[in-house]
Amino acid sequence: MKQIKKLQLGKNGLSDTFIEQVKSIFENEKLVKVSILKSACRDKSEAEKIAKKLVESLGPKYSYKLVGYVMTIIKYRKMQR
Repeated sequence: MKQIKKLQLGKNGLSDTFIEQVKSIFENEKLVKVSILKSACRDKSEAEKIAKKLVESLGPKYSYKLVGYVMTIIKYRKMQR
């Protein structure tokens, strides 16, 4: 079984370099987990905003699930609604 790639989003927030790093990981992977640290957001609603913004910047083939402060992003073959 293949290891799931894990990233941490810290005090720098959602920067262009972080988005590019996630995109480069998705060239070889189908699933990535991103831990949103407390220094990146204050509460759960702000974590939800960060998750939506990240998935929108990745493109229409991506979807996510947020459990606590851990976001699981999955890449599909076809575009999602």
